[in-house]
Amino acid sequence: MPETAKKKKPPARITIRDDRCKGCEFCVMFCPQDVLEMQGVLPVVKDADACTRCMICESVCPDFAITVE
Repeated sequence: MPETAKKKKPPARITIRDDRCKGCEFCVMFCPQDVLEMQGVLPVVKDADACTRCMICESVCPDFAITVE
């Protein structure tokens, strides 16, 4: 494989724990790539391919309800 060809990373695996999330929307508001959206009172992943794994959503979650791998 040529050095210029990059392997594409698989999409991020974003887990939102419904039992911990209170729907504050911080993860949605602070995501620079618009990966998350609110669906009712809880956030959902709308575009995992756009996630750059910056971990801002994890950092701003006051309830430790979201993880990114």
